[in-house]
Amino acid sequence: GLLDDVTGAPAGSIFVLHACAHNPTGVDPSDEQWKQISAALLRGKHHVLVDMAYQGFASGDAQADNAALRLLVDDGHSLLLAQSFAKNFGLYGERVGSLSVVCADVEEAARVTSQLKLLIRPMYSSPPIHGALLVTEVLGDEALSAKYYAECASMAERIRNMRRLLRAQLEAAGSPHEWTHVTQQIGMFAFTGMSADATRQLTADHAVFLTADGRISMAGINEQNVDYVASAIHAVTKGRELGAAQ
Repeated sequence: GLLDDVTGAPAGSIFVLHACAHNPTGVDPSDEQWKQISAALLRGKHHVLVDMAYQGFASGDAQADNAALRLLVDDGHSLLLAQSFAKNFGLYGERVGSLSVVCADVEEAARVTSQLKLLIRPMYSSPPIHGALLVTEVLGDEALSAKYYAECASMAERIRNMRRLLRAQLEAAGSPHEWTHVTQQIGMFAFTGMSADATRQLTADHAVFLTADGRISMAGINEQNVDYVASAIHAVTKGRELGAAQ
């Protein structure tokens, strides 16, 4: 498991961790498990890069979804945070995000800033500003940010409702499989457990698109198509074990 990997890694290794709404599994560590992960990382003197692309889509509370990040910082990790606003702000085409580096002191921050400038200059020099200004405008205004947080909670609840509906329709269709994992998972994606053969058949025969490892976008399911999606999944999985080839 993860703790074994952290414990067995060479000192000073780099670990990339999803802050919340893990993609593709939809399964996040508990608060207690995060404490164990943080302690193991400190013991190994490891470096941490936190990937946060789905803030607000785990619990529906954008601030609560920061819990693991706050724990790591409070525990003393000098970490890097790669944050994307593409999905939770609906700005996918703008490719807007940020890199934050938690440093030990002002002097270290100055050195890190200098090195980042050296890396950025030959790569892209000046990033697109339009999406960044939109995020700044929303989060920098009390009324707009309150509205955004409320809408974020609404988006998360809609995804949870689609999970409930998809599972209910699969069970109503008489599926021989256990689908509780669909409602137990969180975030934008469901890790269905379907085999690569099943996913290919689902796309070829029913035009339902998902990755070969069985990950499907719950955000792409709505009340108008959930019955069709469930029926299609049932059609390609009813005659086989969930993760087995035909």
